[in-house]
Parts: sequence; structure tokens; C-alpha cells
Amino acid sequence: MAQQRALPQSKETLLQSYNKRLKDDIKSIMDNFTEIIKTAKIEDETQVSRATQGEQDNYEMHVRAANIVRAGESLMKLVSDLKQFLILNDFPSVNEAIDQRNQQLRALQEECDRKLITLRDEISIDLYELEEEYYSSSSSLCEANDLPLCEAYGRLDLDTDSADGLSAPLLASPEPSAGPLQVAAPAHSHAGGPGPTEHA
Repeated sequence: MAQQRALPQSKETLLQSYNKRLKDDIKSIMDNFTEIIKTAKIEDETQVSRATQGEQDNYEMHVRAANIVRAGESLMKLVSDLKQFLILNDFPSVNEAIDQRNQQLRALQEECDRKLITLRDEISIDLYELEEEYYSSSSSLCEANDLPLCEAYGRLDLDTDSADGLSAPLLASPEPSAGPLQVAAPAHSHAGGPGPTEHA
């Protein structure tokens, strides 16, 4: 508990030091710039010659300009320190940014899940239609191709026997109205010409 109480006090001290640095640097820039403006003023004759006075003013301007540059660099360093302090210690803003990013990623995940579910349903419907088309077209083919080999040959023999049974009575039984069965002898061809024809 003591450490948690000391932490805000250290932050407050650090912020106060930043504020002091800011005021000191701004004051240094203003003072040096004011002195440079005063140096540019032409004064009356003094005991110091104009050449010596000019060299002294020139040197003073260089020194004060260097002080202004140093104060400006200190302000830039102060800005960098403030940014670092804000990034490392501004936990509410960091947590808010993290939560916002998490919400964006969750929304993206939900959108991807919805798209994947829709794609899955469409693929399932297409596959079902393709299976129906495949099985309906394959059922119209010869069923013997889908039977075992012995069963296919057995069915082929049955078809042959039934065909022979149907053709045999037609040849054996003459019509009752017809006369005696006449059998025509085949004609034989001879080399010398057609031979005598036999009549029953």
C-alpha cells in the first residue's frame, strides 16, 4: 500500500520538474533574445573604441544565440520526455485503445465467421445437388454392371433360356388349318447347269 501511495507522488514530482524545465527554458529564450535586441542598439561614444565594442557585441550575440539554441533543444527533449511519460503512465488511455482494438478485431472475427458459415451452406447445397444428379444418372445405366460377376452371369443365362423357350413352340407346332408339313429340298448347283428338281 505504501508503494502504491508513493507512486502518484513520484509522478506528481516528475510533472512538477517538467513544468519547471518548461518555464526555465522559455525564460532563457526570452532573456537572451531581449539582450540581443539591446546589443543591436547604437550607443553614444564611450571610452571603448567602436571596433572593440563591435567585437564585444558580436561575441555576446553568439553566446546568447547559443543559449537560445540550447534552450530550444531542451524544450524538444522535454516534449520527448512528456510523450514517453504519457505512453508509459497514461494507463486509462492505453486501456481504452486496447479495448477499442479488441472490439474491432472481434467484429472482424464475427464477420469472417458469418461468411464462412454462408459459404459452408452454399457448398453443402451444391454437393447435395451434385450427388442427386450423379446417382440419378448412374441408376439409368445397366444394373448388371453393379451386380457381382456370378449373379450377372446367372441373370444372363436366365434371359437366354427364356428366349429359347419362346422360340421353340413356334417352330414345332404348325397351324391346324394347314395341310401336311412340306419340306422343300434345297437346290444344288451343278457345273453343267441346273439339275432336276426333286418334288416330294
